[in-house]
Order: sequence, then structure tokens, then C-alpha cells
Amino acid sequence: MRLIKTIIFTLSIAALASCSPSRRLSSSEKELSNMPFAKLYTAVWMQRAAEYKALCYQAFNVAETHLMAEVAKKENKTRRLAIITDIDETFLDNSPNSVFQARKNELYEPEEWHRWCAMANADTIPGGLDFFKKAAAQGVEIFYISNRSEKDRKGTLKNLQKFGFPNADDAHLLLRTTTSNKDERRAKVLDRHHVIMYLGDNLGDFSSAFDKADEAGRNSALQNIRDNIGTKFIVLPNPNYGTWENALMDHERLSPDKQVKKYRQKAKAY
Repeated sequence: MRLIKTIIFTLSIAALASCSPSRRLSSSEKELSNMPFAKLYTAVWMQRAAEYKALCYQAFNVAETHLMAEVAKKENKTRRLAIITDIDETFLDNSPNSVFQARKNELYEPEEWHRWCAMANADTIPGGLDFFKKAAAQGVEIFYISNRSEKDRKGTLKNLQKFGFPNADDAHLLLRTTTSNKDERRAKVLDRHHVIMYLGDNLGDFSSAFDKADEAGRNSALQNIRDNIGTKFIVLPNPNYGTWENALMDHERLSPDKQVKKYRQKAKAY
């Protein structure tokens, strides 16, 4: 029903524009109407494309290889081994929320996001649950460091426990409080554990060097960890959102029309 309303609304605008020679949609207005569709496109790719699933399996296969190599090392036995992982688009799939918003011709809305988290209906990303269960079977402790807010704790735990994720309890779920910077939360885990691996869909899941940097700074920071990508740092595909967008917008809160202009300015063409 929401999709039908959106289509009718879009067609109505187009009809009015075509009937009135004095009121045609500007190029900016046309592009703004395409922004929710872009999120719909990427969300559907995540839901339907075998290639997306293959990338996820590839990431977790590589992670398992590194896991077993680290477990076999004798020098790691002094402290308990641990894995630090993000949640959203790292092993839980939130694409239904993106589709819901796109069908309303809207982008991200905080209250809708909190409602979605409370529903605890996010499915698992291919390969994720199997990997974490294998890690736990090897005696590795899993810590979930997410920038979901504390108000999402109950729904998040319910979602993790529904699938039987290991260590799905309050002690292992470190959510955002005053800052999205994960350094302090990572430090708490590192204080008592030997962390063998980090998993995330955003490079800020590995280092705060990526959080506030511009595009050049993020690319420079990537060079500093590139040799550990695929071993210590496992990256999951997420075409739908991320800090890369903030860097693209120069970390400014821009209106939708200014966002469109920024995309046009920074897109490459021939």
C-alpha cells in the first residue's frame, strides 16, 4: 500500500508538471526524488543478488582461516582470545528497514530505526552465524561493539538471542552512549583479552582514524592497515550507508538538495 501511494504521488507530480508549462520539475527536484530509490536499489541488491551473498561468504571464509591460525598459536594462551565485531550489515541485515523507508520516499529516520531495532526482526547475513559459532567452539569470546543506542539494547539482545549468537548478553554488548567513537569500548575488551580479529562493514569499526577524516585522510589511514585487511580486519560489503558518505559531504549536515549537488560534484564521468 505504501509503495502504491508513493507511485501515485510521483505520477501526480509528473502529471502536474507536464500539464503546466510554467511548472516543470527542476533537475535538482528530479534527482532528489531518486535518492530514496538509490537506497532501494542497493537494499534489493543485498537481498537478491547471489554476488552479495558470495562476498559475505568470502569474508567469513577468510575470517575462519585467520581464526584457526590464531587459535593454534601458543603465545596467545596467556589471555583469553576474543573477537570484536560490529552488528549492523556485519552480521545482521537491516535492508528491510531501508526498503520500508524508500517505499515512503524517505531516507533514514531515527525513530523508524529505533522501532525497527525493537522489532528484533533483522535476519542474519550469509555465513555470519556459522562463523561466530565456530569461533565460540574454539573458546573465543565474542564482543559486540555497535553504535546502536542504549535504547536499542533490549531489541538487539532479543535479535541476537533469537538466532543463538554466542555471548549474547549485556556484558558482551557495548552500545553507543555519548560518542560513536569506539576506541574506549575497544580498549575495555583489549584490557583483559587478546583480540585476534575485528569485523565490520565500516572502517571505523577498526580504528577511529576513519571516523572524522576527510576522504584523503581515510584513504591514507587505510594504507596503514592494508596489510592486515583479510586477516586481523575483516570487511563486510555495505553499499547502503556508511561513514564514507559523511566524508563525501565533508562531515557537514547538508540539506537533501545540497547533498545531491555534492554527489554530482564528486562523481566521475568521461
